[in-house]
Amino acid sequence: MLAFVLLMLLAYAGLLFPTSSQDNNKNIFILAGQSNMSGRGGINNVTWDGVVPPQCQPNPAILRLSSDLKWVEASEPLHKDIDVNVTCGVGPGMVFANTVLNNKDSSIGGVVGLVPCAIGGTKISEWGRGSHLYNQLVGRASAALQDGGSIQALLWYQGESDTVSPEDAALYKGRLGRFFMDLRDDLQSPLLPIFQVALASGLGPYIEKVREAQLGIDLTNVKCVDAKGLQLEPDHVHLTTQAEVQLGEMLADAFLHSLPTPIQSTAPKTSHNFFIFSTFSIVLIMFRYLNLIVEQDII
Repeated sequence: MLAFVLLMLLAYAGLLFPTSSQDNNKNIFILAGQSNMSGRGGINNVTWDGVVPPQCQPNPAILRLSSDLKWVEASEPLHKDIDVNVTCGVGPGMVFANTVLNNKDSSIGGVVGLVPCAIGGTKISEWGRGSHLYNQLVGRASAALQDGGSIQALLWYQGESDTVSPEDAALYKGRLGRFFMDLRDDLQSPLLPIFQVALASGLGPYIEKVREAQLGIDLTNVKCVDAKGLQLEPDHVHLTTQAEVQLGEMLADAFLHSLPTPIQSTAPKTSHNFFIFSTFSIVLIMFRYLNLIVEQDII
């Protein structure tokens, strides 16, 4: 009986069966769109040069959801097992995550979980509700939540493929707005923050038409980060590695500025080690008390 009571006390104190708060603190970000979100920085003749800037270095606190829906430590290229029909390079995701985590004024703590979903060469019409890309995005986002955490934002960079046809360019704004609203609905997050990137380049002559649509989206919690002027690779479509770094920092800055200012508590902070020590001390006292009771009963 005494042993049972002790086990119950230890379990209640969280010492026998400790639980990790890491999963509950996972801040999840969905990365979607086409090639410049997937990452083409450092690609030359379909070969990645392997250069990883300091801002993109791995961090144990940054995870990525792999193609088989497992959380693994994130590293460049983030989309290597997602955008599989092309060679992937540096994108904005790792820079974004490192910048958010390293910001001393950020209320984001714990772990950042990145969910790569971008596929190069895709039009906005291919991301409509019910499409393969849409279903894959929703499925991966749902899988990311299975072991705890919350989706903090969607990072979206797409549109280069819609600059070729005048019809696609003309319909872009309506299709984009519908995509955002449908996604929020299916993720059951009506105010999900969305950070979309206005084009720096395009595959056709209607770049400004698509940019106008992107800059003109008027939905709550949808912010636009303008990539115009960032350096392009020799193909004049994809961002260079340094430009991807700049874009990641721009996205992080937009996200951090969207966060509410945390209310600072004046209460003293209790360390985790002190909590464990105090709890263990209480358990020892209870054990001795119960032991005395047993000894008196025996006598």
